[in-house]
Amino acid sequence: MLNFSLQPARRILCLGAHSDDIEIGAGGTLMEMAEKCPDLQVCWVVFSAPGERSAEARASANDFLSSVHNREIKIGSFSESYFPNEWPFIKDWFEEIKTQFEPEIIFTHYRNDRHQDHRVLSDLSWNTFRNHLILEYEVLKYDGDLGQPNLFVPLSEKSAGRKVDLLLKHFQTQTTKHWFTRDTFEAMHRIRGVECAVARAEAFYCTKLVCDLGS
Repeated sequence: MLNFSLQPARRILCLGAHSDDIEIGAGGTLMEMAEKCPDLQVCWVVFSAPGERSAEARASANDFLSSVHNREIKIGSFSESYFPNEWPFIKDWFEEIKTQFEPEIIFTHYRNDRHQDHRVLSDLSWNTFRNHLILEYEVLKYDGDLGQPNLFVPLSEKSAGRKVDLLLKHFQTQTTKHWFTRDTFEAMHRIRGVECAVARAEAFYCTKLVCDLGS
C-alpha cells in the first residue's frame, strides 16, 4: 500500500447532483483538507435542489466549508431524475464552470452509480475535464451499486462525527428516508476504514492517476 497526500492541492471542485450528495460522499474528506490547508479554494456545485432543498444545500455547504474562506457555492435548478434529458444544458453549465475555475481535484459521482442523475454528472466530469485528478465518491442507497473503491481517506473521529451531525442537522427533508440515518453513515465510515486498516474512512474511485517522478 502506497500512502500519498492530497494536501498540496489547493483548488477543489465538488460536483453533486442533489443537495446532500457531496456531503455524503466526500464531506469528511473536505473537512479534513480544509483543516490542514487554510488557503483552500473550493467551488461547490449542486445541480438540483428544488424547493426547501435549495436552502438546505446552501446552509449545509457553508457549514461544511466553514473554515474555507475562499469558497463559492452554486445551486442549479435542473429537474431531479431527468438529467439524461437535460444533458445539453448541464453540459453548457459544465463548460461555464470550467472557464471560471481551474481545479486541481474534482470530486464527482461514481461512474457505475445506478442513479441516472449521478451517472450524467460523472460522465460529464470526464468529458469536460481531461487533465485533472478526478475522484469519484459513493452514495449508499437502495440500488445496491457499491463497488470496490481503490482510494481511501482516513477520517478522524472528530471529522466523521461532525459530518454525520451536519447531515442530520441540515437535511430535514430527507430524514423520512429509511437509509438516511446516523448508523448508516457511521457504518459506511467503519466499513471503508476496515478496508484500509484505520478506524474510519471515506472511499473513492480513482480511474487515472499520473505519477510525476521528478527530474
